[in-house]
Amino acid sequence: SIHDNKIKPVQNCFSLQNELKWISECSLLLTLNDLHHARVYNNSVCMQKHMHGSAFGCLRVVYLRASFSLDSLSECLSSGPQVQWLLDNYETAEGVSLPRSTLYCHYLLHCQEQKLEPVNAASFGKLIRSVFMGLRTRRLGTRGNSKYHYYGLRIKASSSLLRLMEDQQHLAMRQQPFSQKQRWTQTLSFLSFSVSLSGSCVSQSVQQYQQFLDASRALPEFPDVDLQDRALPEGIELEHLKSFQLLYREHCEAILDVMVNLQFPLVETLWKTFWRFSESQAGDSTTLAVHDESEKRLPKSCLVLLCKYDPVLRWSRDCDNTLYQGLVEMLIPDVLRPIPSALTQAIRNFAKSLESWLTNAMMNIPEEMVRVKVTSASAFAQTLRRYTSLNHLAQAARAVLQNTAQINQMLSDLNRVDFANVQEQASWVCRCEDRVVQRLEQDFKLTLQQQNSLEQWAAWLDGVVSQVLKPYQSSTAFPKAAKLFLLKWSFYSSMVIRDLTLRSAASFGSFHLIRLLYDEYMYYLIEHRVAQAKGETPIAVMGEFASLGRSLNPLDPDKGKTVYTRTPNT
Repeated sequence: SIHDNKIKPVQNCFSLQNELKWISECSLLLTLNDLHHARVYNNSVCMQKHMHGSAFGCLRVVYLRASFSLDSLSECLSSGPQVQWLLDNYETAEGVSLPRSTLYCHYLLHCQEQKLEPVNAASFGKLIRSVFMGLRTRRLGTRGNSKYHYYGLRIKASSSLLRLMEDQQHLAMRQQPFSQKQRWTQTLSFLSFSVSLSGSCVSQSVQQYQQFLDASRALPEFPDVDLQDRALPEGIELEHLKSFQLLYREHCEAILDVMVNLQFPLVETLWKTFWRFSESQAGDSTTLAVHDESEKRLPKSCLVLLCKYDPVLRWSRDCDNTLYQGLVEMLIPDVLRPIPSALTQAIRNFAKSLESWLTNAMMNIPEEMVRVKVTSASAFAQTLRRYTSLNHLAQAARAVLQNTAQINQMLSDLNRVDFANVQEQASWVCRCEDRVVQRLEQDFKLTLQQQNSLEQWAAWLDGVVSQVLKPYQSSTAFPKAAKLFLLKWSFYSSMVIRDLTLRSAASFGSFHLIRLLYDEYMYYLIEHRVAQAKGETPIAVMGEFASLGRSLNPLDPDKGKTVYTRTPNT
């Protein structure tokens, strides 16, 4: 079938298999540098056809054309190992991206390990597009500092690249002396594992997004464990308790370090390391070797006993709330400030995985500690999801608030709303004072007419909250009054939206978007005001209700003893 240094057109996939059976027994990709779409021969499309039970094993993407020379065939055949490496380590997924420079850096590392001659970046890019059909490229980042990314591509969870990072982390932990923070700094040095290949192939994407973070934030000091005159568990000495505190502090600092570098998957690794996770759960020699240094400082048997000790449980919960609040403020220092969509999606993916990572890492740890840890982590994940959603709404609403034509239409439609009827219906449920409602209506219309910025609207909403809740300042009734106001705000705004809907208002879509944003931002403000009134972090406040939900306990943590309060006026 080969003559005159050419290969004739292939009639179908099976004839290709028969003609090229002599090539290799390994997985193989035949690709052309100038091809991005399948060609049709005799009405047969040979594209991404899987063959099983053949000498090829699996033939991905089959395409040959009449003018394809033996030299080109040789070049394609040499790419077989690279193709298999790509398939083993990367996969397509929605809403994710990977810097081109990072992927090429991984490829150079692979070639160095396998003693292969790497192709240039352009040829490698063509190979990637041949393997992952339909892959898109996006330029992400700020003006003057943007980088090209493969959109829809990520590293597989089972990839040796991730395992390599974990192995290097464990190696660093075993080799470094345990000298508090310096040890963790050395431990995390593996984050730049590929610097020797390409100056900043990993750090480029991190630096690109770090400008949106508050990376200067330090972890506050943790308090000592309050024993409350309770005896230590049998077999536990005071030194064991101090070792636990020190290890926990170092563990939290390590989590902060990897989060600042946006190495989200490594949080799972740190959890597994701290809780002495092992796949077999049988304590084989390899697993024990990984944790030997931690074992010297605090045996796992003592760790397990401390995980059932109430003062340690309370202390761990408080430390987690402090850590997670700091991480939220580091990742999203301003909920209204624009955040790149890729960073937002990375944060949301991280939040989605948090609970499963933690529960998996804490296998064979007492249920009491698992429950405490998961409750705080759940509040953390929920907060990240809400804040990223709020940020997304803010950017969408910003475009509306900057559009003069839309603002004028909204003002015109709003003036047609029968606010007297709205107030009559809402007052039966909310008992809102007429003068307060009228003032809010007038202020809203005036702010809309002035075409204020999103930040000015946020300041107005903050002023509304301060005004309504002022009578309850320094009162134990403040949390309940704040949440009651939130319910009334939501009900009243839904009545206005209902009126706009019945009138088929042209600006209904804009009002709906603004309403979603203002409701979410009002929730954000109330959450922080309640936390401030209680002297706690917002994460701790949300964790209280997450804990109630898990225990199915109807007791309101804001209630305690029965307190008779006035209804907040709205």
